[in-house]
Amino acid sequence: MIKLSKMHKRVLALGAILPIGTALAQTEAVATQPQLETVTVTAQRRTENIKDVPVSVTLLSNEKLDVLLSGGQDIRFLAGKVPSLNVESSNGRTFPRFYIRGYGNTDFSTFASQPVSLIYDDVVQENGILKGFPVFDVAGVEVLRGPQGTLFGRNTPAGVVKFESAKPNLDKIEGYYSASLATHMTSSVEAAANIPLSSEWAMRVSTLRQHRDDFVDNTYTKQNDTLEGYNEHAERVQFLYKPSTTFNALFNVHARSTTGSARLFRANLIKKGTNDFADGYDFTKISTDGLNFQNLTTNGANARLTWDLGSVKLFSITGYEGIDNYYTRGDIDGGSPANPPRFPVQTAGGIKQLSQYSQEFRVESKNAGPLNWQTGVYYFKESGTGFSDNFDSTTQLQTSDLTSHQNNTAYAAFGSVTYDVSSDFTLRGGLRYTHDEKDFRTVNAWNVDQIGPKSVDVSKNKANWDLSGTYKINKDVSAYGRVATGFRAPSIAAASASVPITVADAETITSIEAGIKADLFNRRARASLSVYNYEVKNQQLTVVGGTSNVTKLINAAKTAGRGVEAEIEGFVTPDFKVSLSGSYNHTEIKDPSLYAAPCGTCTVTDPIVNGLASINGNPLPQAAKYIVNASARYNWPLANGNLFVLTDWSYRSKVNFFLYESKEFTGKEMLEGGLRVGYNWADGKYELAGFARNITNTQRIIGGIDFNNLTGFVNEPRQFGVQFRGGF
Repeated sequence: MIKLSKMHKRVLALGAILPIGTALAQTEAVATQPQLETVTVTAQRRTENIKDVPVSVTLLSNEKLDVLLSGGQDIRFLAGKVPSLNVESSNGRTFPRFYIRGYGNTDFSTFASQPVSLIYDDVVQENGILKGFPVFDVAGVEVLRGPQGTLFGRNTPAGVVKFESAKPNLDKIEGYYSASLATHMTSSVEAAANIPLSSEWAMRVSTLRQHRDDFVDNTYTKQNDTLEGYNEHAERVQFLYKPSTTFNALFNVHARSTTGSARLFRANLIKKGTNDFADGYDFTKISTDGLNFQNLTTNGANARLTWDLGSVKLFSITGYEGIDNYYTRGDIDGGSPANPPRFPVQTAGGIKQLSQYSQEFRVESKNAGPLNWQTGVYYFKESGTGFSDNFDSTTQLQTSDLTSHQNNTAYAAFGSVTYDVSSDFTLRGGLRYTHDEKDFRTVNAWNVDQIGPKSVDVSKNKANWDLSGTYKINKDVSAYGRVATGFRAPSIAAASASVPITVADAETITSIEAGIKADLFNRRARASLSVYNYEVKNQQLTVVGGTSNVTKLINAAKTAGRGVEAEIEGFVTPDFKVSLSGSYNHTEIKDPSLYAAPCGTCTVTDPIVNGLASINGNPLPQAAKYIVNASARYNWPLANGNLFVLTDWSYRSKVNFFLYESKEFTGKEMLEGGLRVGYNWADGKYELAGFARNITNTQRIIGGIDFNNLTGFVNEPRQFGVQFRGGF
């Protein structure tokens, strides 16, 4: 039973008190009111109306994505933009970490796993580096909240973020181009072209180019405009082969290349005893004696084949993803002799080589009767070599190297059944069996006196299931309930000079969820509301930092989460559209025997026992209790086009950076807004707009390094820019 707090009750009452509800009700009789487009998602591996899917899911597409990405943002743009989702990174534009319903992983080691799976074009992006592939020319982004262990497999106990590229078609030559220029010479150029090659073949080519000038001064080296720039480019080429109505094949080749600054760690950023900026803080200046840069190249390909055999459809999904090179180097303590205290140490890490192969065969029924099903098998193979190096900041010479190699093999069999008990009530159930195994070894330990064994092997077998029911209250309103399980396979963290190789055992989750989804006022609005409760057993947690700068894995006996998610959008008038969404997420670690090493000089608020902080009762790291989003768009029709203004706002409450709690390493609540004013013409084919991101210039500390010098890093600065978009 979920007990509703006052905040829960406020969220439940949201739809009743929103001005949109009143305004829409008052104009219900107006026949000229526009309707919202029907939203379809593939959360259950089939294309379905979002209202019929028994999962809390949000779809971002079209203008919403264009607005959020207008300033050259990377995948972290998703942070706080939908209920219960957070994204952050201590590596800058690479290695993003995802959190759904407060449930994620702060690990930044080479082979870190996450409980949120990112899937691009039906292929899982397992390694954290692969999860940062840029977002361009996509049909939509689905955020599936809660365990997805039956249809999507292991490492999805928190949920799935699913991207689908825009596909080629045989109809006609068409495409678009977009260019923007913003503050700090931030430019983003994106284009795509669909080209029918014959009656059976079509090609779609997409490209992205992003750049930002360096604009942060290093006051220690007296170099101006030397940091915080980047260059990013990515490409995707797809071929569609459709010789008949019963068979089609979609081939996809893609690549990414990124260079620029790594994350800037700023020593003495935080005022002791508070989570405020220290006196004299300036975003455009840093004093560091360390080198700072990163580069990354990745590539991949996949083939998706579909056979329509009449009573069933057969799918084959073959995927390859590879990292050719990843190297990032920075001054993790952020200091210099001019900005003490500092450590004369720099760190570098990366991947020398990584490749993953995956294959899925799936059969889906097409019965006209009440019973339908899908079943399949899945195989995954990953091999990678990663390293961690140290350097002397005085001489810039390398002082150590620790290189590790991991092989990961997994296979699974799964099935799902849907049964229409009546025209109004549908039951669904699924089952998946997974075997996952890893072998891990140290390849090189130069100038590192490694503790413990040099290799580790671990494997796990697990069966997951889910059961849900959807009831159509009427043609516009449906309710659902869902019970689901999931698991994250065992994880391995590399050794260091002070910590041996550590292994975290598999974690499991059981989640209960209920919700209601509705089309309102003759589909001029839609709304959804979900409540959930979950318990994770043996959750994998990462102890990072501390005065000894360790990274090791531990398991918590239990963690618990509960919350509410709500969304509503619609037309107030034919030219005025608004949306509002929010979530409440409460998480708690439940393990009285669990302790973590705290920082050396910060103000720890947890009980300290033998120098360690008790983390029992603490929230999970980066788990925002409240996330709220609001947007509004007003359109003025003119003789030859449309003038519009659009604003969007996102709020998240405070977050804890680490497993322990302290005054300094608690991120303040954050509110960021955007504004877009533009004109489109030729039935929307062309658009010229000015925009601002983080328009109030909100500045926040969003992460930390807990040595003894209160080091942290900050959010992105305000941007003003202009964008032109055209189609053909």
